[in-house]
Amino acid sequence: MSLKDFRLDGKVALITGGNRGIGLAVAQLFGEAGAKSVLTARRDNPEGEALLKKSGYEFDFVSADATDPKTPERLIDHTISKYGRIDILVNNAGVAQHGETPSFTDEMYEKIMTTNLTQLFRFCRAVITPMRRQGGGAILNVGSISGIVTNVPQDQVAYNASKAGVHMLTKSLANELAGDNIRVNALAPGYIETDMTDVRNTNKEWDSVWRANTPIGRYGMPEEMANCILFLCSPASSYVTGSVLVADGGYTTR
Repeated sequence: MSLKDFRLDGKVALITGGNRGIGLAVAQLFGEAGAKSVLTARRDNPEGEALLKKSGYEFDFVSADATDPKTPERLIDHTISKYGRIDILVNNAGVAQHGETPSFTDEMYEKIMTTNLTQLFRFCRAVITPMRRQGGGAILNVGSISGIVTNVPQDQVAYNASKAGVHMLTKSLANELAGDNIRVNALAPGYIETDMTDVRNTNKEWDSVWRANTPIGRYGMPEEMANCILFLCSPASSYVTGSVLVADGGYTTR
């Protein structure tokens, strides 16, 4: 074991939700570690893309709707066409919506499940054949502590269920693909400073409760999650598959 095991030289990654928040931090760190990346998101983020260009890291951005059933195969084919291979898939795209269950419509429920779980399954399914063909790879699914514990004070039954599904999908797929040298792991972040958790000025009650329930006393940063993802996608974690790494400042210890 050496620091070289954290390098990704010659590797190619596809990162969904890759131009802001955790996805952008992953793209930056992967670039620093030597990887080439294809980033995809529904909306452009000129600031994030400019940041990557300024750094000199090799990447390609493709605007796409991850929930479109045709998107996974199209993006994987694009990645292979551009860079010749695909070694890492980071499923980071997701959405959150809160609300009491009686007021949750079928449409709201389906949007969360499709975005957080169904499209993730489709990306995993589509990448198996090319990874098998090249002799292996690494899949990293971004889950959540919401798939492990019930968050408070907000009601979010659909989101919690979708992230629990991500964790079990990860474990099941890891078992299925271990013989193909394809490792599958998940990261379960706590409350991270992203657009999804920006409640400081809109809901001070939630903000104070979230902080009070986090022993470290602060939100995590996207860069801290990227460090965890780099470990799980690099040779440094070569004996790790089927794991759900919790990075939550101690939230789930309460």
